[in-house]
Amino acid sequence: MGAGRGVPMAQLALLTLLALPGAGAVTGDHMHSQVNFYQRTDQSQRGSGEYMQDFDHEEMFHVDLERKETVWRLPDFSKFTSFEAQGALSNMAVLKNNLEILIQRSNHTRAENVPPEVTVFPEDPVELGEPNVLICFVDKFFPPVLSVTWLKNGQEVTEGVSETDFYPRPDYSFRKFSYLPFLPSQGDFYDCRVEHWGLPEPFTKHWGEAGVPGDPAGHRAGSQDSWVLSPAVGRE
Repeated sequence: MGAGRGVPMAQLALLTLLALPGAGAVTGDHMHSQVNFYQRTDQSQRGSGEYMQDFDHEEMFHVDLERKETVWRLPDFSKFTSFEAQGALSNMAVLKNNLEILIQRSNHTRAENVPPEVTVFPEDPVELGEPNVLICFVDKFFPPVLSVTWLKNGQEVTEGVSETDFYPRPDYSFRKFSYLPFLPSQGDFYDCRVEHWGLPEPFTKHWGEAGVPGDPAGHRAGSQDSWVLSPAVGRE
């Protein structure tokens, strides 16, 4: 995340396509969404954007704007369909041009910084010595500018870390997931540190001591915000 604390001015394009009843096998209970936005800060004048499509709130693919290629959430998707990244790049060029025009011709009002909610939980029930994944779920924030850092026993960890793009919510805020593969060991503790313009300072969510159960929507039941890493923890 940039060093400045200015709020990005953003043009957000959200196209929601609702399937019509009787249209093949797809009913109105399903939703296909295309999200693309471009934003920049007053201070740095640097811009950033995103192009992503999802189905029923699950990412299908996004376009890596720097590498200019389509990235499928599940690689097998590419066996059944395709998407030309150039289409997304063209959309970004239009959004960037429109944003510059709006900045020049309007008295824009800065958007409100909405700080995120942060939850940390394991992908599977924790068992000592069994590989697992810690998930840091960052939710309900705006604008979509965010930095997530993982710490193990107070030291930054980067190996194996991955994260999603920014996923939109119906209220135009965003959510994001960060993943850390780990091997549960007695005495280890982990932290997910989040930086966002809505926070006065970096927020750290601790995992590794007894906590309160919690499972964000979209992930399996039974996950917990934190666990005691001891021989007693594991599958029944």
